[in-house]
Amino acid sequence: MKTQKTWFITGASRGFGLEITKAVLASGDRVVATVRSRQEELLTSFDRNAELLVVTMDVTNELQVSEAVKQAISKFGKIDVVVNNAGYGLLSGVEEATNEEVKQNYEVNVFGTLNVIRAVLPFMRKQRSGHIINISSIGGLGAYVGWGLYGSTKFAIEGITEALALEVAPLGIYATVVAPGFFRTNFLDESSLFSSKRVIDDYAETVGAMRDFAAKVSYKQPGDPLKLAQAFVTLANAAKPPVHLPLGNDTLERYRSKTAAFERDIAEWIDVITGTDHDDVREDS
Repeated sequence: MKTQKTWFITGASRGFGLEITKAVLASGDRVVATVRSRQEELLTSFDRNAELLVVTMDVTNELQVSEAVKQAISKFGKIDVVVNNAGYGLLSGVEEATNEEVKQNYEVNVFGTLNVIRAVLPFMRKQRSGHIINISSIGGLGAYVGWGLYGSTKFAIEGITEALALEVAPLGIYATVVAPGFFRTNFLDESSLFSSKRVIDDYAETVGAMRDFAAKVSYKQPGDPLKLAQAFVTLANAAKPPVHLPLGNDTLERYRSKTAAFERDIAEWIDVITGTDHDDVREDS
């Protein structure tokens, strides 16, 4: 008999968060869905499902995050799975974005994720179980023109999750970082994507071309968000979940092409790479 889990999903009002919420409820589990606004709208769309608790919460507000987690525990008694989904894209050349634009992207994508992790782990440590799933991106595995700053937030999520998985493993807790490719959601429209106000003409052939491309492919991406949502349900029910889960053929290809290029660089520079130890260390080895 299936043991009912309680999920805590951030950014549940649209996109991945909404589809994952639907899939989890359909699987028979409970969901605490956090939204920045429109709480009533989400509740109504699920016919006020008794297995769903919708909480208004901004991931960048530590007090709100703490209160939301307390509400989840009060309502359902536990949190088994956390999905850190809340975030947004920043399309900009590295030189074009202001400090404030970059800091705000980090505030939501990185520090918001950390706020949730810090709030839920005391409860998971106490129950000696749980699974934290952080959403990264294809841009967190390999850089793209115009996406370097956003991608850097996702590179951070990759590294944080790797370390977290090692730290919580002895406590019976798992951590997984999921890197989706290009999925057919609202990510490339104005509701989820922010472009830097500054545009530098010298980058017209690179970042400018990416801006044009992003506008053309919006809602034409290859990934199916319904299938992604089912993948999350499968992941949460795995006996030994992985630390890394790339989703989409494009993500897999991006990772493999990057590692192949990395290996070529290593082969070409092997003497320099291996020649930087102290002589006594090299002699001992």
